[in-house]
Amino acid sequence: MTTNSKHVWSFFRAGGFDQVKIDCGADIANLDKLDQKLWVALACPTHGLEFDSKTLDLIDTDKDGRIRPPELIAAAKWATTCLKNQDDLLRGLPSLPLEAVNDTTPEGKQLLASARQILSTLGKAGSTEITVEDTTDTVKILAQTRLNGDGIVPADAASDAATQAVINDIIACCGAETDRSGKPGVSLGKVDEFFIAAQAFADWWKKAESDKTILPLGDATPAASAAVKAVQAKVDDYFARCRLAAFDDRAIGALNRQETEYLALAAKDFTITAAEVSGFPLARIGAGKPLPLKTGVNPAWAGAVAALQVQAVKPLLGDKAELTEADWTALTVRFGPYDAWVAGKAGPVVEKLGLPRVREILAGKSREAIGALIEQDKALEPEFNALSAVDRLVRYHRDFAQLLNNFISFHDFYGRKRKAIFQAGTLYLDQRACELCIRVEDMARHAAMAALSQMYLAYCDCTRKSDGARMTMLAVFTGGDSDNLMVGRNGLFYDRQGRDWDATIIKIVDNPISIRQAFWAPYKKFIRIIEEQVAKRAAAAEAATTTQMQTTAGGVTQAAPAAPPPPPPTKIDTGTLAAIGLVLTTLLAALGGIFGAFAKLPLWQMPVAIIGIMLAISIPSMLIAWLKLRQRNLGPILDANGWAVNTRAKINIAFGGSLTSLAVLPPGSHRDLTDPYAESHAGRNRLILLALFLVTLAVGWYFGAFERLLPGVLPKSGWVEKRQAEANTPATPPVAPGEKK
Repeated sequence: MTTNSKHVWSFFRAGGFDQVKIDCGADIANLDKLDQKLWVALACPTHGLEFDSKTLDLIDTDKDGRIRPPELIAAAKWATTCLKNQDDLLRGLPSLPLEAVNDTTPEGKQLLASARQILSTLGKAGSTEITVEDTTDTVKILAQTRLNGDGIVPADAASDAATQAVINDIIACCGAETDRSGKPGVSLGKVDEFFIAAQAFADWWKKAESDKTILPLGDATPAASAAVKAVQAKVDDYFARCRLAAFDDRAIGALNRQETEYLALAAKDFTITAAEVSGFPLARIGAGKPLPLKTGVNPAWAGAVAALQVQAVKPLLGDKAELTEADWTALTVRFGPYDAWVAGKAGPVVEKLGLPRVREILAGKSREAIGALIEQDKALEPEFNALSAVDRLVRYHRDFAQLLNNFISFHDFYGRKRKAIFQAGTLYLDQRACELCIRVEDMARHAAMAALSQMYLAYCDCTRKSDGARMTMLAVFTGGDSDNLMVGRNGLFYDRQGRDWDATIIKIVDNPISIRQAFWAPYKKFIRIIEEQVAKRAAAAEAATTTQMQTTAGGVTQAAPAAPPPPPPTKIDTGTLAAIGLVLTTLLAALGGIFGAFAKLPLWQMPVAIIGIMLAISIPSMLIAWLKLRQRNLGPILDANGWAVNTRAKINIAFGGSLTSLAVLPPGSHRDLTDPYAESHAGRNRLILLALFLVTLAVGWYFGAFERLLPGVLPKSGWVEKRQAEANTPATPPVAPGEKK
């Protein structure tokens, strides 16, 4: 099916940017015509998502663990050509109707035939649709087939016992290859390797059988040669020493070991095979002396010399009690051809079978039979390769549209009808449910990038004791406040499969959560400062009291020391007093002006003024929070997990509120507001109200509020008298130009 270069696309706006809308199969077929600058993501990982990783692995053709646009486009092209109706990809159905396969192409016909074969193998020959469950277990499907098109045949693929035995011999000698059915088998390469080695091994033995000098003792030759090699170095050393002794008899004492060496050896416990003994000469050295074979031999080598005499000397030289150097040379020459033959051994991998079995295999027709079996298997390759293609098509039919709505666009995330593939589940903590939760592999690396998202992030360690599973999860809080969120707090996490995990906060990246939190932040901070100061003062007072009590208690048991002279009175600088007075005067004047202006307001404007003052205090904090909340971006969080987000995926205030839901009583609930354990603050509240009332009266009297309401009833304050005097003073008339004052 061809694509249309003039395809018309539809877009929707969410997250502050335009996103393509996949409405029909033609959209999928024309993905290669969509400008990749308009794709929301350009890469995503194949694992760690709430999505079938097998489907992602099938799309990931280069097997680098990431999905990129070229791979997604290729998958879209293939899937749309394999279906009669391209719109079927949008339905996301778990089963693929057989009639939906496009059988007008050779590949489609092969897919349809393979799908029917799978169903027939599974005992569902009459079924009209195939599911992922049917295609997943290829081992189960192929285990019931003798040949499966992979060019590897197990032993039970052969119909006769002789061929089966040879296949088992090949596996034993050359190793096995795994058949699609999961069984050990052999390929044509293994068969050729085996028979080449077997022929070489047989030819190698044939050479020995045709040359009598190679095996002078027949089957006993290997043992005799081994006996010679076991003592060859030591015998050569013996005759060399004897030749040196013949050259100069003064060397005999040095060539034999000194008496002091024997004394040192005798002074300790040793065994007859000790290293010290085996290092001595094979026998006592003498000029031209032959080597004794039965007596006078170094005890450490007596057994090896006896084996030499029995297995090599006696069969070839006769039953001799001693061996001359000429005899030894002749003996080693007799084994020369055998040693050269052994050094050129061919086909050692089949030696374990033995020469008779190797010749039996070479004489038979098993090589031709196994080769023909492999050719039959290879002939079925297209048919059985289509089994994996069927699995691929069924998975694309079920999953492809969902992947597009989480890659080309974030339709699932912003549409809120179902969770995006990167959302791992829901965290319940602090009377909130956070739905933007993401699995994290490396918390330290992830946090370095995710902090740029301008969101409040809580990394949680999630465990499930039932099976010992463990994971790290990131929860994004977009509603409520952070007053009760801290490292160590516990919650409950539900993954997408509905399994519950114990969740503990282990790291927090702090950022504003909501405008409401920002409004009250200055007052909470002010109260917190007061509480800290009160706590410090109380602690200091307690420490002072404790010190005083310790001093008093110590004075009871011992005489009080002489009182130190009183410190001289501190002199306060006149300039300091003037500065303090100026500050106090300025402060009181400012407060007086504020309260004066407030007292002049009508009663209905006073609450408005109070609200205005609160807004003046809170608006800076709210403005900063609003600016940061507008900058919240999903991109850094996903990029830190291996994605390549191609846009600024905003999470504004309204959308963020939908990602974190707060505790709300169900509609129609009945509440009993009587708390039997509530603390009683009636006395404190009365005192506060009384103090506020008295302060209000005093302020109202001082700034003339009562004088305006009840003139002449109460004495006038100094502030009122001053204002009245200023009002009664006649204004000075302006001076005319040129007139003296």
